[in-house]
Amino acid sequence: MVSRRGFLKAGGLALLGVGLLGGIPGFLAEAAASEKIASPYKKKKTLVCIFQRGAMDGLMAVIPFTDDYLKAARPNLFISAAKSGNGNPLIDLDGRFGLHPAMKAFEPMFREKRLGIVHGIGSPNNTRSHFDAQDYMESGTPFNKGTASGWLNRAVGLLGHDALTPFTAVSLTSAMPRSFYGDNPSVAMSNLQDFTIQMRGNPTGANMAAKSFEDLYDQTASGLLKQTGKESFEAMKMLQKTDIKNYSPANGAVYPNSALGNSLKQIAQLIKMDVGLEVAFAESNGWDTHFNQGAENGIFANNVADLSNSIMALWTDLGAYQDDVTVMTMTEFGRTVHQNGTGGTDHGRASCNFILGNDVGGGLVYGDVKPLAIENLEDGRDLAVTTDFRSVFSSVADKHLGINNDHVLFPDWNGERVNVMRG
Repeated sequence: MVSRRGFLKAGGLALLGVGLLGGIPGFLAEAAASEKIASPYKKKKTLVCIFQRGAMDGLMAVIPFTDDYLKAARPNLFISAAKSGNGNPLIDLDGRFGLHPAMKAFEPMFREKRLGIVHGIGSPNNTRSHFDAQDYMESGTPFNKGTASGWLNRAVGLLGHDALTPFTAVSLTSAMPRSFYGDNPSVAMSNLQDFTIQMRGNPTGANMAAKSFEDLYDQTASGLLKQTGKESFEAMKMLQKTDIKNYSPANGAVYPNSALGNSLKQIAQLIKMDVGLEVAFAESNGWDTHFNQGAENGIFANNVADLSNSIMALWTDLGAYQDDVTVMTMTEFGRTVHQNGTGGTDHGRASCNFILGNDVGGGLVYGDVKPLAIENLEDGRDLAVTTDFRSVFSSVADKHLGINNDHVLFPDWNGERVNVMRG
């Protein structure tokens, strides 16, 4: 029986962006060209996850602007919601929390109750190591370094389908993210135009010629296609038959010319191709703001502008597909309450995340953020983690994808969900 274990596994192969038309081994390209494109898969719900690597300062993205302790702790970083003066004020969300002014693209979604925010979210593991914290969040097991699979890969295994498409789970990254590690089908590619397969080792049949995929498949008992199954071949056929290069976003959507903007534009393409995409992953980098973080302007402002503008470009582009998509951000931890001596913030604990979708209980800032007096700070320095990230991730996975098995999705966790979704 054909294995449906996907593209990345032990002894298998890695998907890299090294040239679709020019880089695919000749025997594969020839066989693909001779085949008819597969019929589109039934349109499915899609969860788009964005990992903000480097630890986003949640207290600057969504500021509790009425907190005098925070104002005193950040004399150069605090942004006021007051509309007087020459400054660029916060966007007052609810009289207590304000959205960074560079994230103004998010305001309409919050007002329309399609964008929800969870504050004080983080990991119960208090490590301040980027590598460890990201690993724990992506594996979904904050106290177990030995977990082999990622939580999104386990989510794919819980979708309950008899047959998964080659594009069930796609990461628009140059390497497979920890979230997708595991035996269930997953694909990593840095660029749809440059999609190809690079084999590990020297599989037999790599120089074979075949008149059809079936001939090729039958001749490679221990080679590439026996490892991946027919779905991988269908994936190449789909992309080869699509004019990806000349894709034109719909509804006047304009994506930022950034790595994240480019990734989300390609995710939009896959969603609208109806290839069965259910879990998509992208990354946003540059959130480790130890130096010269800036306030209304600067490094942080540029980052949150790119994040919000990229997500809103995706959302605008999707149009009629919006009902089927939820977007969720995540970051490994937050930053210290007090600014440091170089105009930045250091590794902290809790941060915040954003969830966008038509089935999101938006227009609210969820979570428990106490006044930032020293007695309420974790270790006397950080915004305390009052919401376990798993309580949000599990809620989104259940309500949007229909995955209701927390024991498998997040082993060793039996906490309560935060109901950020409608219904």
